[in-house]
Amino acid sequence: MNGSCNPATENPAWGREFKILAGFAALFLVLFFLPVGMPRFDNALKEGLELTKWYAQEHVLLCLIPALFIAGGISTFVNQASVMRYLGPKANKPLAYGVASVSGTILAVCSCTVLPLFGGIWMRGAGLGPATAFLYSGPAINVLAIVMTARILGMELGVARAIGAVGFSIVLGLAMHFVFRREEQARAEAAAEMPEVEIKRPLWQNALFFASMVGVLVFANWSKPAESTGLWASIHAWKWPVAGAFAAALGAALGQWFDFKWKHLALVAIPVVVLSFLFAQQPLVPFIVGCAGLAVLCARSPGEGREWLDATWTLTKQIFPLLIAGVFVSGMLLGRPGHEALIPSAWVSQSVGGNSVSANFLSSVVGAFMYFATLTEVPILQGLIGSGMGKGPALALLLAGPALSLPSMLVLRNIMGTKKLVVFVALVVVMATLSGLIYGALLD
Repeated sequence: MNGSCNPATENPAWGREFKILAGFAALFLVLFFLPVGMPRFDNALKEGLELTKWYAQEHVLLCLIPALFIAGGISTFVNQASVMRYLGPKANKPLAYGVASVSGTILAVCSCTVLPLFGGIWMRGAGLGPATAFLYSGPAINVLAIVMTARILGMELGVARAIGAVGFSIVLGLAMHFVFRREEQARAEAAAEMPEVEIKRPLWQNALFFASMVGVLVFANWSKPAESTGLWASIHAWKWPVAGAFAAALGAALGQWFDFKWKHLALVAIPVVVLSFLFAQQPLVPFIVGCAGLAVLCARSPGEGREWLDATWTLTKQIFPLLIAGVFVSGMLLGRPGHEALIPSAWVSQSVGGNSVSANFLSSVVGAFMYFATLTEVPILQGLIGSGMGKGPALALLLAGPALSLPSMLVLRNIMGTKKLVVFVALVVVMATLSGLIYGALLD
């Protein structure tokens, strides 16, 4: 006779109900002891909402939606054999890592915006090494951010950031490939056994199609520089006309190569052009109409168009909820730049002085979990350095911060799994700590 009397093992349905009950009880206890009314908690709640509102206003429409369309396009229009050839586990290593490591010079995106793009190439069969090199380099190697770092924080820190970020992405990708080499080998063998997929259009047509979407993403998000003169300021003044030209090129590609009906493209383009003149000071209006029109076009276009929309929607459901939740939690813990939240900023500034192992490690950890929008890490670091932060920990934060964040970790866990995420985050933190130690020692 079995002496076990655990109802959860005898009746799986009862076990599921017990888990639901436990969840209700946990939620009740959290709500019962919620410290509402305590100034720090109330302020942290406000900071979480403020950061989430800011992210929704500044990044969802201009960054995330175009990135999701690009990622959906990668998973729909890019032939898996092509991805395996250039970025797969058995691809030419110098070519694969070279392309992945400098992608940030083209994609001026933050750690959250790069996630759909990473998910797109990962699902198409890219090797873990090149894919994670791309995942890191996308937000880390931003030309404008590196230039701003050199001008505001000093030339030596700007050069160290540029060299460190490029080398960082390659070493990081190689390390991820080595750690999971057996899994990568099995993945490559499985892909090799897949039947050849018919190529519907040549590579150059797909390249121009994606270049037009990347152009819209880059120029729509071109940040205003600190100075009103110079090349970056001139580009900023013309950002929307240039983004509009890339959007027109996208429409031409859809009509010429992707069998979208020209009359439907015209029905979307005409209102966007008219609104761009009527709302010249509010370019978000025609931008939103254009994105909505593209979604309607895809829905009304059978075959690849509908597949593109379905892939984009699938990625949206996978990424958006976790991203918003992560931004809110990040705001509650660390707040916005210059604002207090649950973790006092004084603790951070007092703990990252000098060039000790603990200072560099803490700076790397804080950078890895804090959310940095593109370019915001420079003024944040300027304030921390003014409060006594060492140059080594400053570089550690620059190398760990833009490429990672709590919101991106939540999404990455859903894409690549817990084990790979833990290894990726650990490698970023350890390598950023070592880079800060070496840089600080060289300066001393």
